This record gives sequence, C-alpha cells and structure tokens, in this order.
Amino acid sequence: MTEHSQPDVIDWDDAFDNGSYVPGSSAFPEQWRTRAESWRNELRACGRLDADIRYGDRHRQALDIFRPEGVSRGLVVIVHGGYWHKFYKDDWSHLSAGCLAHGWSVAIPGYRLAPDVSVPQITHDVSTALGCAAERIDGPIRVVGHSAGGHLVTRLLCADVPVSPRIVRRLVHVVAVSGIYDLRPLLRCRMNDILQLGEAEAMAESPALQQCALSTPLTLWVGDEERPEYLRQIRLLSEKWEHREPAVSSCYEKGKNHFSVIDALTDPGSALVSALLRQ
Repeated sequence: MTEHSQPDVIDWDDAFDNGSYVPGSSAFPEQWRTRAESWRNELRACGRLDADIRYGDRHRQALDIFRPEGVSRGLVVIVHGGYWHKFYKDDWSHLSAGCLAHGWSVAIPGYRLAPDVSVPQITHDVSTALGCAAERIDGPIRVVGHSAGGHLVTRLLCADVPVSPRIVRRLVHVVAVSGIYDLRPLLRCRMNDILQLGEAEAMAESPALQQCALSTPLTLWVGDEERPEYLRQIRLLSEKWEHREPAVSSCYEKGKNHFSVIDALTDPGSALVSALLRQ
C-alpha cells in the first residue's frame, strides 16, 4: 500500500459505525451526561472546579479545570470525541476522576463543531485551549484525546499546528485513544455532509499524511474489539511515524470497544491512566 492509497472497503459508513456494534450504546450519551453532571456538582461543592474559562469569543470556546486535593503535580488535558460534530466539554467531566486521584489538575476544553466550523478551525481551537489551560496550571503537561479527540491531539504534534515553544518544553506525553489519523475515507461517508471536508483539506488534516514535528512521547491506544478501521488507523500512523524519536508506542487493549476504552480514564488504577501518567 502506498502512502496515499486506501484499502478497498465496500461501506465506509459501516466502517466508522461504532454504535451498531456495541449493545446498549444508544443509552450511553445520557449516562455520560448524568455521570458528568454528578461529578461536576461534587467538585464544585468543594471548590475544585473552575468552570467555563474562556479562550475565545464563541460559546463553545471554553474549558473547565478540575483541581486535585493538595498541590497539583501538573496538567492533564482531555480532548473529547464525537466525530467533530457532537458533544461538549460538560458531557465528559467524569473522565477527569482517574488523573485527579493521582494529584494532577485536569482541563477539559470544549471546541466549536461542524458544520458551523471546519476541521482545521477545530484543530486551532484545541491548540488555543491547550495554551489557555497551560497559563493557569504549572508543571508538566500530558494530553489525551479520544476518537476525533485522538485525531486532534496528534495534530498538535504536526509542523503546521502552532504550539508555543514554552508549551512544547512542558509537554511530556500525548496519548491518542481510538483516533482517526487518515481523514480521506470520511470523504466517502454520509458524515461528510456535516463535516464538509474536501480532498485537500482531508489530506492536510490527516496526521498520517503529515510529518511529526515534535519529539514528545506518543502512545497510540485502541481497544482490540473496535471496528477494523480503527485498528487499521493506529497501524497506519505507527508506520508513517515509525522513524520518529522517541518511537511511537502502541497498545491494543484487550476486551475494550470504542466506548469502554475511554471510560478507563475514570479509574485511577486503569492501564490507560497508568500509561498516560507514566514517568
């Protein structure tokens, strides 16, 4: 397979359809919101939530910072998924629990969504939000993103995305969970009616077609029960960036699907939290 080729997949809509293959997934969004609201209320009551910090003029250009008990060890930034057109930061507050238990401050940014904005504009939002959070929390920075968020956090490592040298020096680990690193197949999906990607934009926004500019350690994480396309995507980026230093680490977590794999961020003892926070 050449760098710009794609496998012959009959139905790209099915390839990216996670919900149809996980029983009960239609109930997950409401469950996430309920857990997130409960967690927000708990941390707000004890003064450990700084909510709705603005990093831009638009409604969704805001982030929350969750603070641990005692002195913070540094900053973890969690970038949520939703195929660039769904969900908001408030839906994912509970994902901060695992890292908070280890003494890390956690920022969860919102970002503007398609079709109101393009994928490059969403990438810019995440880069800007990272800078905003870094101004408020000292120490090393670790970044983790899921699904579309996995794409967005790997874009931070590419040469065309502006990340200030001051932040780069603090950035010690990026973990991309179940990310999409080649956006060209989305051109063949009904989803592109919302995303409105063109060929040139899809290529420019694909980390697997870009050069990695930063030497920040990178871990690619995916559940081994995910759709085959997500397993292909992690292999693709691993191969594309195989010569970077340090080497890209990959993990296919046994028994995890597209939804259960990221829920591990709520558990301080999970393999994902341990990997994200490893020294």
